[in-house]
Amino acid sequence: MQQRTLGKSGLQVSTIGLGCMGLSFAYGPAMEQSAAIKLLHGAIERGVTFFDSAEAYGPFTNETLLGEALAPFRDRIVIATKFGFKNGEPPQGLDSRPQTIRAVAEASLKRLKTDRIDLFYQHRMDPNVPVEDVAGTIKDLIAEGKVKHFGMSEAGADAIRRAHAVQPLAALQSEYSMWWREPEKEILPLLEELGIGFVPFSPLGRGFLTGAIDASTTFADDDFRKGLPRFSEENRKANAQLVDVLGTIADGKGATRAQIAIAWLLAQKPWIVPIPGTTKLNRLEENVGAADIQLATTDLQAIESALKAIEVMGDRYPAHLRKAVNR
Repeated sequence: MQQRTLGKSGLQVSTIGLGCMGLSFAYGPAMEQSAAIKLLHGAIERGVTFFDSAEAYGPFTNETLLGEALAPFRDRIVIATKFGFKNGEPPQGLDSRPQTIRAVAEASLKRLKTDRIDLFYQHRMDPNVPVEDVAGTIKDLIAEGKVKHFGMSEAGADAIRRAHAVQPLAALQSEYSMWWREPEKEILPLLEELGIGFVPFSPLGRGFLTGAIDASTTFADDDFRKGLPRFSEENRKANAQLVDVLGTIADGKGATRAQIAIAWLLAQKPWIVPIPGTTKLNRLEENVGAADIQLATTDLQAIESALKAIEVMGDRYPAHLRKAVNR
C-alpha cells in the first residue's frame, strides 16, 4: 500500500489505517484475542502500518491487545493512542490535567509494550484545562522521547490554532464521511493552512454506508449505535437514499459502496488518512482495496451533485453525548 504524510509533520503512514476500537469496545462483545490478533496481523500483511487505539477502548484492553499483537512488527508500524478521560472511562468525565497526561503516557507505554507513542491524541477537549497546558505537556513528553507526535480529536478551530502555537500538531482526528461533512466548513481549511494531517474516524458512517444496515437491522444492547439518533429505524429508512446512490456509483466502478466511500475521502486531500474499523478479514480486505480506486474529476462531480440532493436525517449523537464531544 502507498504511504501518506500527515501534514508537515513528516509522519508517514499507510494510505488507509485501521481503527481498532471495535476489536474491544462499543460494537458488541470484544473479539476473542486470538481472532483479534489474526486480524491485526492480516492488516500488516496487506500493507497497513497505522493502528489507532485509546486507553478508553475497553478501557485499557485495546492497548493491551495491540501491544501483544504488534510487538514483533513495532519498527514497521505507527501506533496512535489517546488520553483525556478520568480513569480512562468516558462516563466519568474529562481529565487532561498535565499529571494525568503523564500518567496515561506511562501506562500506555507499558500496555503497548513500546518505548514511544508515535501519535498521542487528546481524546476530547477538557474545558477545565487550558489547551496550551495540554500542548506544553506533550511538548515535554516529545522532548523526553516518550511521544513522537501530538494530535487532537474532535477539537474546534480555535483550540487547534492555540495548541498548534505551543506544540505543532501532526494530526486531527474527527468524524468525516459522506454523511458527516461538517469538517469541510472550518476544519479542513485550517488544517491546510497550518500543515496538519486529518484522520477521519467512522469513514463508513459506523457501517451504514456499506449497505449492510437497513431499517430492519436490530442492534444489541451493548452496541453503541443503538442509542444514536441517526440509527433510529425511521432515520435508517430515510437515509437509505444515500446508500442507494453509493450503490449506483460503486456498480459503475466495479467496486463496493465501502470502497467508494473511502476512495471519496482519499480524493479530498492528499493528507487525509481514513481509519475504518472492522472485526472481519473480508471487510478489511475490502476497505484496503479502496486505496487502489481512482475517482476521476467527473466521478467526484457526480458524487457531489448526488450528495447535495440528499438530506441526511438524525443527529450523530444524542444530546448528552453531543455535550461531551465538546467541539
